[in-house]
Parts: sequence; C-alpha cells; structure tokens
Amino acid sequence: MALRQQLAEAAAGKRFVLQGGDCAERFDECRPASITSKLKILLQMSLVLVQGSKKPVIRLGRFAGQYAKPRSDDNETRDGVTLPSYRGDIVNRPAFTSGDRVPDPDLLLRGYERAALTLNFIRSLVRGGFADLHHPEYWDLQFVKHSPMADEYHRLAASINESLRFMENVLGAHTTELQWVDFFTSHEALHLHYEQAQTHRVPHRDGWFNLSTHFPWIGMRTADPDGAHVEYMSGIENPIGVKVSAAMSNDQLLRLLDILHPHNERGRMTLIHRLGRTKIAEHLPRILEAVRESGKRVLWICDPMHGNTQTTSSGIKTRRFDDILNELEQAFAIHAEHGSTLGGVHFELTGENVTECIGGASGITEADLGANYKSEVDPRLNYEQALEMAFLMARQIMPRTASDSPRPR
Repeated sequence: MALRQQLAEAAAGKRFVLQGGDCAERFDECRPASITSKLKILLQMSLVLVQGSKKPVIRLGRFAGQYAKPRSDDNETRDGVTLPSYRGDIVNRPAFTSGDRVPDPDLLLRGYERAALTLNFIRSLVRGGFADLHHPEYWDLQFVKHSPMADEYHRLAASINESLRFMENVLGAHTTELQWVDFFTSHEALHLHYEQAQTHRVPHRDGWFNLSTHFPWIGMRTADPDGAHVEYMSGIENPIGVKVSAAMSNDQLLRLLDILHPHNERGRMTLIHRLGRTKIAEHLPRILEAVRESGKRVLWICDPMHGNTQTTSSGIKTRRFDDILNELEQAFAIHAEHGSTLGGVHFELTGENVTECIGGASGITEADLGANYKSEVDPRLNYEQALEMAFLMARQIMPRTASDSPRPR
C-alpha cells in the first residue's frame, strides 16, 4: 500500500510521479547492461526533478512486464505479403515470417521468467548501493560526455552530493543508511491470461491483487466500460491507471470512474491524458471539468508521447522533441488555469543512445533516424533527450500562476 499512499500525496501536490521505460520490452534485452541503463536514466531524471521541484519523486518504471502491445491494425503487409501484426514478445515474434507471427502460448512463460529476472536484478542494484547518490561514477553512461547538458548535470550532481553530506552531518547517519531508493513497476494490463494467472489474495489484506506489477493501467484501445479489461481491473486492489485520449467522451470517462473507482479512495485512480500538442488545449479543459464535477479524487499524469507520433515520408515512426515538450508545457499551464494539479509525467524512453525521436539539443534529424533505430513498435527518447527533457521540465514544476503560458513555438 506504500505506492497508493505516495500516489495520493502526488495528487495533492506533495510528490511528483516519473513513469517511464520501453514502449515494449524485448526478451533479448533482458540483460544486465540494458536493465542498468534504463534504471540509471530514470534515477538521473528523478534527481533533476527533485532538485527542481523540491518534492519527493515517485519512480515508476515501465518494465518487468511491459511485453504486450496493442496494435491499430490486426495485420501488416510488406511487399505484397500480409501477416498478423507483431503484438509484443509475450504474444508472437517481430521477424516478418509466417512462423514468427503465429501466437505462441509458451511465450507467456518466457515473459514471466524475464519479468522475474528483471525485477530481481533491479532489487539487487538498488539494495546493493547502485542508488547511492554519493557515487557519481554510477551515474555516467558511456556517451554522457557527448551531451550538451553534461556540464549542467555534473553541477547538479555535485549540488546533490553536497546536500546529502550536509544531511548526514545533521542526522548523524552514515551514507549506507541513506542509499536505498524506492522503485515501483508498471505495465499495461493488456494480456488478460497473463494478468489473471498472477492475481491472488495475499495474507492480511482484503481483496485480490495483481502481483505481476505494482501499477497496472488500461490503454486507450481496451477502455470499453463494458469490456473484459475494465471488468478485470475493477476487481483488483492495486492502484490503477487509465489512458485518456481526445477520442474519449466525458460520458465514457465518467462511466469508467464509476466502475473502477466507486469508493473514491485516495491513491486508487490515476488518469493519464495522452492528447497531442494540437488537441490538448481543446480537450483537456473539458476532461478536467467533467472529473471535477463528478467529485472523483484522481491523480493526473501527462503522457506527451502517444499523441505526437508521426510517420516520415520514408515510413519511419518518430516523434519530435519539441512536440513532446510543447504538450507538457501546455499541460502544466491548463492544469494551473483550472485549479488542478498535474502530478506526474509518463515517457517512453531508454537509457541507450538510440535515434528514434527527432530533435533535442543533440540535434537528431530525420536523416539520422536510421543510424540506431531499435524499437519494434513506438519511438523512444534516448538518454540525452530524456535527461534534457528532465532539465526543461524541472522548471515547469516550479510554482506557476494561471497567467503563465506555454513557451511559444
């Protein structure tokens, strides 16, 4: 219940949520180096946000279970050949062959194994001193020296180290007593057979819990109030989330809240709006007002990734750094104008030096996308883009007035 309490505090403006990770985890990336790089960038971003906001940050990873992905099209066609779409490593395989695209139930077991390996490895890193902020060598990825933000980050890290040393002196606590960092997992509860198999009662707790993750959420394509995913989520006691798109009507949203959040408990419900920079100004105000009038207590998180996906002329899916930032800026401003609190952000990102999103200080262009594009589904911010986004976002978390407006584009 620790996460639920912390999410309730985020809804009240006392904490901030950083949720991030891969669009879809890959089994072949269940390796120490890959997991470590994802953990590093989330921890580094959280340090920047703590320093900027002066609030505790809840770290919520999109990992240890994010193996299934909804797809807009059931089939994919290449060179006149049509095959079932790739739906994540827990369902089928990405190679474009008839054998690889057939759903394989054995992959459910492989997903469970790799989720357990990932979670255990993360626990060992955090408890073994990886998260000790006194060890700056742990916080440099190989290519940080190439980042235009590197000098500012090192100054920030030095400032954090000084603050911790001061706290140790005041409290008389040794660094080893301060090294643990809370970390929670999350994934989209898409594959119901996988979720149900790991849903159980637990000792000394009422109700049923999804034990595969701390925080499951419902995506846009499975948010039918009469659907199986909503029925499943209504029966578990985990804190849960719902993605809210521009296509979701007020009536649908309010029905979902009645079904999933009937008792209006603090910390139970998170609404993750993913509207896109061109639609957020039109739709977020009516969504905020509908929920306010309903009296439901929710945590608001902005997902500035999914509403800003585009396809280049050469057929590559990408997102623009400036579009992502612009939606975030608008989200902070609109929440402030409506007396609401934006309590968190949701990113698809990686700690690796991929080239999937355009822009940022590193200057990735459309022509650069092919250099190191690895995602099989949606494009992610790379390490430098994610850290830069954290620096820029930290300024947005500062107290602001309703008269503040997004940065002009």
